[in-house]
Amino acid sequence: MTTKPARKRNILQSLKRDYQLWIMILPAIVIIIIFNYIPMYGVQLAFREYDFTKGITGGEWVGLHYFKEFINSYMFADLMKNTVVISLATIILGFPAPIILALIINQVIWKRWKKAIQTTVYLPHFISLVVMVGLLNVLLSPNSGVVGHIMHSFGWDINLLASEKAFVPVYVLSDIWQHAGWNSIIYLAALASVDPQLYDSAKIDGASRWQTIRYVDLPAIVPTMIILFILSMGNILNTGFEKIFLMQNPLNLPVSEVIATYVYKIGIISNQFSYSAAIGLFNTMINFVFLIAMNYIAKRFSNISLW
Repeated sequence: MTTKPARKRNILQSLKRDYQLWIMILPAIVIIIIFNYIPMYGVQLAFREYDFTKGITGGEWVGLHYFKEFINSYMFADLMKNTVVISLATIILGFPAPIILALIINQVIWKRWKKAIQTTVYLPHFISLVVMVGLLNVLLSPNSGVVGHIMHSFGWDINLLASEKAFVPVYVLSDIWQHAGWNSIIYLAALASVDPQLYDSAKIDGASRWQTIRYVDLPAIVPTMIILFILSMGNILNTGFEKIFLMQNPLNLPVSEVIATYVYKIGIISNQFSYSAAIGLFNTMINFVFLIAMNYIAKRFSNISLW
C-alpha cells in the first residue's frame, strides 16, 4: 500500500530536481502527444462503417468485418508476400551495410581523407525521394540511361525499371546507397567511445586490422546493433511508401504492390476509408508483435533490450 505514494513522491522529486531537463524535452513530448497519440482516436474508424454525414464516431459498428474482408481478399497473399520480401531484403542487405561502412571509415587514419569519405557517403541521404527515383529512371533507362547502355553492350536487353525480377534488387541497392552513409553515423559515434588504450594494446600484441575490428570495434557496437535491429524489426511491414509508389508501373506492379501503396489506393483514391483503416491497423499490429517478440528474444539471450 505504501508503494504508490512512494512512487508519486519520487516522480514529484524528479520533476522538482530536474525541472530544467523536463522543460527542455517538453516540446518533444507535446509533439508526440499531438501527432502520435491524439490521432489514435481515429483507430475506431477501422471498426465502423464510415459515413460522411455522421463523422468518425457516427458510423455503424461492424467490428472485425473489414479485417476479415482483407484477410479473405484475393490480394492478401500477394500483398503480404511483396511487403515481407521487400522488407526482409532491405533488412538483410541494408542493416549490415552501415555497420561495415562505419568499421571501414573508423580504420581510416588520415583525417582529411576520412572527412572526405564521410561527406561523400552522407550526401545521398539528403536527396529527396522524387529526385532519387528520377535519377533511377535516367540511369536505368534502356534507351538513354548509362546503366542501360552498359547492359546493352554486354547483350543484356533488360528493362530494370519494368522487370519484376529486378524491382526488389533495384529498390534495395538504391536504398542502401542513399541511406547507408547516414545510418553509419550512430555506429561511428559508438566507435568514438572506445578507449584508445584498447587500440594501443592491440598494436602491442601484434593484432592486424581485421583482428582489431573483430576483438575491439565489433564488441563496442554490439549493443547499438541489437537496439537498432529490434527497432528495424518493429517496422518489418512498413516499407517505404513514397519510393515504391514512385517506382511503380504497370509492368512491375505484381511485385511492387505492398500494403502501404494498397492502403493509399483503397483509402484515398477509392474512398474506402474504413477498409483502408482496418488494413493499416492490421499492419501496425503485426509490426507491434514483431517488436515485442524481438525485444524479448534480445533480452533473454543478450540482456540488451528496449525495456
